[in-house]
Amino acid sequence: MYNLEMLPRHARHTLLELASGFPVVALTGPRQSGKTTLARSTFGSLAYVNLEDLDTRSLAVEDPRRFLGRYPHGAVLDEVQRVPQLLSWLLGVADQAVQAGQMGRWVLTGSQQFGLMDGISQSLAGRVGMLTLLPLARPELARPAQSLEETLWRGGYPALHASSRVLQPRHWFAAYVSTYLERDVRTLLNVGNLLDFQRFVSMCAARSGQLLNLSSLAADCGISQPTARQWLTVLQASHLVALLPPYHRNFGKRLVKAPKLYFLDTGLLCWLLGISAPEQLLVHASRGAIFETWVVSEVIKHRLNRGFPPGLFFWRDNHGLEADLVFEEGGVLHLVECKSGATWVSEWAGPARRLAQIMQIPVTNVVIVHGGSFSQRVGDTFALSWRDLGFRAALERA
Repeated sequence: MYNLEMLPRHARHTLLELASGFPVVALTGPRQSGKTTLARSTFGSLAYVNLEDLDTRSLAVEDPRRFLGRYPHGAVLDEVQRVPQLLSWLLGVADQAVQAGQMGRWVLTGSQQFGLMDGISQSLAGRVGMLTLLPLARPELARPAQSLEETLWRGGYPALHASSRVLQPRHWFAAYVSTYLERDVRTLLNVGNLLDFQRFVSMCAARSGQLLNLSSLAADCGISQPTARQWLTVLQASHLVALLPPYHRNFGKRLVKAPKLYFLDTGLLCWLLGISAPEQLLVHASRGAIFETWVVSEVIKHRLNRGFPPGLFFWRDNHGLEADLVFEEGGVLHLVECKSGATWVSEWAGPARRLAQIMQIPVTNVVIVHGGSFSQRVGDTFALSWRDLGFRAALERA
């Protein structure tokens, strides 16, 4: 285990690029993803201000001009969504910085996309460089787990990889979910019974990697469909889940139109599913869905760390033929299939070839990410080991 600041974050280079072109940089992401650590280590010369502190927040609310005047050289403002009105006062400061050619003087962090993005769009549009930081991707780990099961089970939250003592995920996630429910949900939603919302989160976990049927999800949770949609939006805004839309071209096929639901950290997903040890994943019924969730989240992290929008889709026709990931690069389609098995099965290549034929692309544009230890080309298909995901050029374009 390592100190938090020793863990390399691939988003740091992007953060510095944004700071060279914008007077204000905003770093958002889920709680405990490492935003504060990255901001402070990257901009060590700036003052650090924690707006979770009651006295500090009171001054920012009551006298924002005097508050900002205390930091003539700029500052890192942590959890800035706690004082959304402060963003309006930052407008004048940001404009002065632009005129003086002083970029990257103000760094904002926030865990709630609603509060931060609403304030930015209303007050600082065009003056802020935005970056989303998710939990650690596998290439960012100083010592990646040796087994796939350990990787899936522990997840990527820095606290579980950067401590002088070994934290057990079951303890850490229990506290994390409790804190998230108390702090964020009560702030964003008027939830009468937090147990109902926690049940909803668990039901979402059982559907990770599956098509989203909102009416079925609402019925299983005993809530209305509008409530389920609202609660799901909060999970998205808190960067806990993502919805992958279907690819828009139908290639003459009848396609499903519902999005797919994915959690953005498989450690949290495993905890919600009641998986208490990595060995359980060897035979768990959700192993395939959890593995697919991990692959999708790793690719999303890879893109966000470089400052790109996810730009990812899936494709499935009414007969069940599916590409787990679809993305375009230079106008060319690329497909990714996910197989959690550790042993290559020749039948895996069959659907890949059919998909390539339907989409009129070379089969070499299809990558099958699998649970084995070695990457290799098998005939006209490239099999990418989970160990190489994020390290190999095969998905650098993703």
